[in-house]
Amino acid sequence: MKRFLVFIFCLVTLFNVMAQEQKVQHRPYLDQRKFHWGFLFGLHMQDLELKNNGYIDPESGEQWYADVDNYNPGFSVGVLGEMRLNKYLALRLVPTMHFGQKHITFHEQVSGRDSTQNIKSTYISMPLDLKFSAPRHNNYRPYFIAGVNPMLDLTTKKQKALLMKPFDCYIEIGMGCDFYLPFFKLIPELKFCFGLADILKKDRNDLIDNSLQKFTKSLDGASSKMIVLTLYFE
Repeated sequence: MKRFLVFIFCLVTLFNVMAQEQKVQHRPYLDQRKFHWGFLFGLHMQDLELKNNGYIDPESGEQWYADVDNYNPGFSVGVLGEMRLNKYLALRLVPTMHFGQKHITFHEQVSGRDSTQNIKSTYISMPLDLKFSAPRHNNYRPYFIAGVNPMLDLTTKKQKALLMKPFDCYIEIGMGCDFYLPFFKLIPELKFCFGLADILKKDRNDLIDNSLQKFTKSLDGASSKMIVLTLYFE
C-alpha cells in the first residue's frame, strides 16, 4: 500500500512538473488580433423532448405514445468569425448548416402496434456566443462559451404524422480548447443546445389523411435538443 501511495505521489509530481514546463509558443500574437476567422467541421446528435398526454382516439380507442428511440449522427459545416473584447473575453458569430435527422416511434398502448417517422432536417443556424478563455499555457488555452442560436429548418415536410415548425431559438453552453499548432490553430469544442420554443405544429390543415391527426393530438408539445462536437480551424 505504501509503495502504491508513493507511486501516485511521484506521478502527480511528474504531471505538475510537466505542466509548469515552458515550451516554445506557436503563433504567439494570434490572440492579440482584433478579429479572427476560420471554418469548421463537426458531428451532432438531434433530439426531441415529446410531451405525451395520454390522448385516446374516440373512434378507434387507440392510445399512442411517441418517443425518439434512436439517434443518428449528422454533420455540420460553417465559418467562424470572432471579435476580441479583452484578454479573456471574445464575441463569436458562427454561421453553420446542420444536416441530420430524428427517428420517432409511436407505440399503441392497447394493441402493441408500432408506427415510425423519420424527420430529416437541414438547419441554418446563426449562433452568437460569448467566449471566456483561461490564460494561455504553452500551446493550449481552455475556454467556456454561452450564447443564443436561432435556427431555421429548410426541410419541413407536410402530410406526415407529425409536423414541426421551421423556426426555433436555442440556448447553448459548451467548452473547448485552443491548440496552437505551428501553422494554424485547432479548436475542438463540445456544446449542448436547448430549444426554447414549442415546435410542434398542432393545426394540421395540411393533412389529407385525417387518421394521422391522432398522432398530433396525443402530444401537448415538442422541444428540440442538440449535442454538437466541432473542430474549428483558424
